[in-house]
Amino acid sequence: MVSGFQRRKGAEVDFSWSEEERQLKESIIRFARRELAESAIERDRMEHFDRDLWERCARFGIPGLPFPVLYGGQGLDIFSTVGAMEGLGYACRDNGLLFGLNAQMWSVQMPIHRFGTPDQKERFLRPLCEGTLVGAHAMTEPASGSDAFSLSTTAVREGDFYRLSGSKTFVSLAPVADLFVVFATVNRKAGFLGVTAFLLERDTAGLRVGNPISKLGLRSCPWAEVFLEDCLVPLENRLGDEGAGATLFNDSMEWERGCLLAGTVGAMERQLEDCVEYAKTRRQFNSPIIRFQSISNLLVGMRLRLETSRLLLHRMASEKASGKRCRELAAMAKLHISESWKQSSLEAIQIHGGYGYSVEFEVERDFRDAIGGTIYSGTSEIQMQIIADALLG
Repeated sequence: MVSGFQRRKGAEVDFSWSEEERQLKESIIRFARRELAESAIERDRMEHFDRDLWERCARFGIPGLPFPVLYGGQGLDIFSTVGAMEGLGYACRDNGLLFGLNAQMWSVQMPIHRFGTPDQKERFLRPLCEGTLVGAHAMTEPASGSDAFSLSTTAVREGDFYRLSGSKTFVSLAPVADLFVVFATVNRKAGFLGVTAFLLERDTAGLRVGNPISKLGLRSCPWAEVFLEDCLVPLENRLGDEGAGATLFNDSMEWERGCLLAGTVGAMERQLEDCVEYAKTRRQFNSPIIRFQSISNLLVGMRLRLETSRLLLHRMASEKASGKRCRELAAMAKLHISESWKQSSLEAIQIHGGYGYSVEFEVERDFRDAIGGTIYSGTSEIQMQIIADALLG
């Protein structure tokens, strides 16, 4: 498949979709409507992760979209991948499921793909793409959130093993994960130069997953603490070189921040369509409420946020497709899309009034889910700092 960003008109990038890319997105939409339409309300209420839905997505090829066919993936370019994820977000209302799929793709599968050995790719990347394994990314600790590299979790080399001790928190998918990408330091005094990444399987002796953490939104994607009590990890499960964990983490975060919210752009499109339809049919004072400027102005704001979010997403994909680093651009995309979705979701509630505040209409859930987007994968304040640092040179 030819990347949309390789087609150019003169000196300008052509953002139009090829016929193949359009068909891919449409097929994802049909799949989601057919296979993922079961009630998200109940899964949200029960905080239930549905492994069957996850496996349906895997059988369709979603977790493997941008990964090599050699290791169970689809071998698609980044433009086609973000377009497919837009389609998934448009047709699937379960934002927790979408978040979980994206979290695994960009923060677990991508570092294995980019830094793993052929053996690690065969043992772990393939089953992650195929849906037989679920993966979790364990970096955040109780005392280190935004200050990501001030880790307390340690890794001590003992011959052909490392002994890991410490704890992680807010680990997405931890209660259901079969594999963990864990970051630990081999030398606290060395700062980020001591950080090293490891692949820990669920049955590793000393690895214990705590109780699920109840949260405001994204409730169908469970979180938990992870405790490491003298875990012996074989040398062949170290991911990348010793001391290269910071490089690995920053690389995966660039992918995650840039691509994680592709589904959100699709969700914003669906949200806008729902709001326009509601505003056309809801009548007050003998007139559809869309005729009231106070309502139409909200819809205009939602439309602008959708289009600017999509442009930033596609611009970021263009840079990544060309092999460039795009730390600042990924931060811009993460910041703008997450804040835009939060604001649009709030306004969607306002447009729907009391119905928007009720669970039954599935409007309020978008707002609860959207709040998380301004926190995970680096808070909005962290994204602003990255952008400010780039301006300072």
